[in-house]
Amino acid sequence: MNLDLIHQPYLENFPGDQSGDKQQRQTPKMVFSTTEIMGFDQAELISFNENLAVEIGLGKLGNSQDEDFLNASKLPDNIKTYATAYAGHQFGNWAGQLGDGRAIFAGEITNEHGKKTELQWKGAGATPYSRHADGRAVLRSSIREYLMSEAMHHLGVPTTRSLSLSFSGEDIVRDMMYDGNPQYEKGAVMMRTAESFLRFGHFELLSAQQETETLKKLTDFTITNYYAEISENDPQKYAELFQKIANRTADLMVEWYRVGFVHGVMNTDNMSALGLTIDYGPFSFLDEYDLSFTPNTTDLPGRRYAFGSQAKIAQWNLWQLANALFPLIKDEKILEKILNDFTENFWQKHDLMMADKFGFNELLEGDGEFFTNAQKVMEDLKIDYTLFFNKLERFENGMNLKDHFQDIFYHFLSEEESLQFSEFINLYFNRLAKNEISRAESNALMAKTNPKFILRNYLLFECIQEMNEGKKDLFLKLQKALENPYEELFPEFSKKRPALYNGQVGCSTLSCSS
Repeated sequence: MNLDLIHQPYLENFPGDQSGDKQQRQTPKMVFSTTEIMGFDQAELISFNENLAVEIGLGKLGNSQDEDFLNASKLPDNIKTYATAYAGHQFGNWAGQLGDGRAIFAGEITNEHGKKTELQWKGAGATPYSRHADGRAVLRSSIREYLMSEAMHHLGVPTTRSLSLSFSGEDIVRDMMYDGNPQYEKGAVMMRTAESFLRFGHFELLSAQQETETLKKLTDFTITNYYAEISENDPQKYAELFQKIANRTADLMVEWYRVGFVHGVMNTDNMSALGLTIDYGPFSFLDEYDLSFTPNTTDLPGRRYAFGSQAKIAQWNLWQLANALFPLIKDEKILEKILNDFTENFWQKHDLMMADKFGFNELLEGDGEFFTNAQKVMEDLKIDYTLFFNKLERFENGMNLKDHFQDIFYHFLSEEESLQFSEFINLYFNRLAKNEISRAESNALMAKTNPKFILRNYLLFECIQEMNEGKKDLFLKLQKALENPYEELFPEFSKKRPALYNGQVGCSTLSCSS
């Protein structure tokens, strides 16, 4: 790999604590702190994403030095590692300084096309921002993020990505459900990538500290490196940046709703300034359709981050970013307009997405009411979100309705519920008849919009169990399936969650440590 191409622009551009002191503390006025990786002596590479490595300019594995780098064992002299400081609102409350507690940056690489990619380990040891934790990661959560971020990428959802996954060679004590029952688990370290890991919280911290000059410098850096379409000489460039972040955030929410993804912990420090899905913790895809579903036990009973609330929370988070950027924008009316327009912008994009899911070539008057009705039917009848659209694409008038759809429900339908479903299918075909495209073209639209495979939590649960036993068969099979989510490569994955996983800890119920 081309490790000599990695450099550290943060260290060159911003004020930071370069002492290397890992003591967990406040670092006022500092954007980063240098910190060393653990140096795992017994680490073992599990998986390496060679296609991604080549794409970002690192290249293929060449020698033991490359594996040492991925495993966070030993680094070449040109790499000076660091963690960044940020703040955030957690579950609606201001949390003050947070920062990279389990993430350590190797730096940035630029490929032959000029595209920048940041590289960071997760689980490589403590940083000044670890908040009395050890900075390590367990195999369980590392497998989840490694597979899920790649699954999201192949689904077409903006996301951070996974470069490598390794056993750290250590066992780590974790209280998975925060219930006073800590246990030893296998340790792991992964390397993840993104064009940038900049979060809303990076701007919030500097603004809260009234470090306006550094805030301006960070915002200019963001425009120059990640929003080059904005002119650096534009007097409204900061407002334009905020508008673009709001647009990307709306687009991201629509994509989450398209595939049925629930993030689980949408704190402002988990919101990307580039509109990426970032920080995979207690996430889940929907099994049965439920607008109130949250996979995060910490989010109960308020369900702040429930599936149906994600767009509303995204807007709330954008309000906090607007407050952080106000010292630069200094125009309440512009900010309020962007924030108020977010709702209309989101719903327009959402309804166009739903039209694609149902195979409608355009939006017609009354479609909004149809989509609301569809959501009610799916929720009332406990319908599997992914399987429903797959079955709908393949259903033709004249087929036996009960036989065709029988495997998508999570409970037995009463006669009244069966009638409700039948009436909805009739409504659907009446609406489909208004299309200006053929049924084959409609099905093609549905096929590229609705995944055949999603990485369900029960599959991840089974994979983690096998990996803890030293088996990789399911891990490798899931990798192949997630790379082809719009094909049904493995029919055994195209089924609803088995009943034995209902309420299963680490599957249906997850904590922030997941």
